[in-house]
Amino acid sequence: MDLTTLVPQLGGGLYTLLAFVVSLSIIVAIHEYGHYIVGRWSGIHAEVFSIGFGPVLLSRRDKRGTVWQVAALPFGGYVKFLGDANAASVGGTETVQGRDARHTMLGAPLWARVATVAAGPVFNFILAVVLFAGYVMVAGTPRDPVTYAAEVPLPPAYASELQPGDEILRIGDQDTTEGLGLDTLPVTERVDYTVRRDGAETVVQGPFPIPPRASGVTPRSAADDAGIRIGDVITAIDGTPIFAFDQIIDVVNAADGRDLNLSIWRDGTTRDVTLAPRRMDLPLPDGGFETRWLIGISGDLFFDAATESVAPWTAVWIGMQQLWMSITTSLSALSHIVTGAISTCNLSGPVGIAQTSATMASQGTSSYVMFIGMLSAAVGLLNLFPIPVLDGGHLVFHAYEAVTRRKPSDRALNVLMTAGVAIIGALMVFALLNDLVLCP
Repeated sequence: MDLTTLVPQLGGGLYTLLAFVVSLSIIVAIHEYGHYIVGRWSGIHAEVFSIGFGPVLLSRRDKRGTVWQVAALPFGGYVKFLGDANAASVGGTETVQGRDARHTMLGAPLWARVATVAAGPVFNFILAVVLFAGYVMVAGTPRDPVTYAAEVPLPPAYASELQPGDEILRIGDQDTTEGLGLDTLPVTERVDYTVRRDGAETVVQGPFPIPPRASGVTPRSAADDAGIRIGDVITAIDGTPIFAFDQIIDVVNAADGRDLNLSIWRDGTTRDVTLAPRRMDLPLPDGGFETRWLIGISGDLFFDAATESVAPWTAVWIGMQQLWMSITTSLSALSHIVTGAISTCNLSGPVGIAQTSATMASQGTSSYVMFIGMLSAAVGLLNLFPIPVLDGGHLVFHAYEAVTRRKPSDRALNVLMTAGVAIIGALMVFALLNDLVLCP
């Protein structure tokens, strides 16, 4: 079932909360399972595996003695390993609850502790790759040459003479056998398409290849806040008719942030929307960012292109490339925020993430799945930051132990963990202020 069918049945706030809880619970469960399963393989006993915090709603104890539970506050989770409550007192020959120290986190060999700590973020990365690869396998890749498969809903003025199965060889005077190459195509209302149909070439007419139709809506953008949905067609801006997506870009750039009056076609009816473009930071291929005026929609072809299946290993490779791009873009964005090169509004807190979850879920299952993959990659990366209380901080402690042949002192650990809690708390407060006050 498409997730969009749930929207009319749920209130906005409840839908936002549900979308957020579902996505977060999946990511947390995978993260904590990584800790649990690698810890188990390494000989470290887990006493509790919990999804959520607070009062326990459901629980059961498995044959290994681990309690699996779901708690009332579904905003995180944890694995409690044997001896965690009195970890500082665990020595080489002591026992904890009838087990020797080898089966506790601090009593286990260094390699086992490192593997167990690192497994959480690694499993988040694996989840991201699996979701990205699964999306590619389901969606497929466009057939070469681009082949017309089916029309998408558009106003009558965008009628096309193309037919399913037509292979597009040229658009206007531009050859498309090595890609569409639409950047230099003159913007005209009607365009000639040279197609291969039933083995013969013929010329037919159709609208400009990329019409002013929203194929995607950016969460928390001007378009999203104005209620524009995927499939909406902008037929006029400030009373001037438009027929190409490039015209939207030109008008938005020229508006310099002033209000724009948009006429929107949706399912055969027209309505007017007023919105103001916002300055947004866009990642560039070279790792930098470009700040532009945007309303928050993306465009695509006026038809659905035929696709072909992707081999599993090819899909995994594409998923790994998507993961790498997500990580590098996130690191670049953080460095640009720290240096002041881009706005701190690019840092979202729990409210912003919840709103984004709801928007992506409302856009369909595929969008929601891709969002969960992106969020899982972000959670894995965040947990690797060398901040005490995060997995990355614990890995730093283990690195210190590997170099010095001794564990950090209890006093140093207490000071560092307190500092880590303060840092994370300050970041959470700042991100929440971003969501509610500074960048609503």
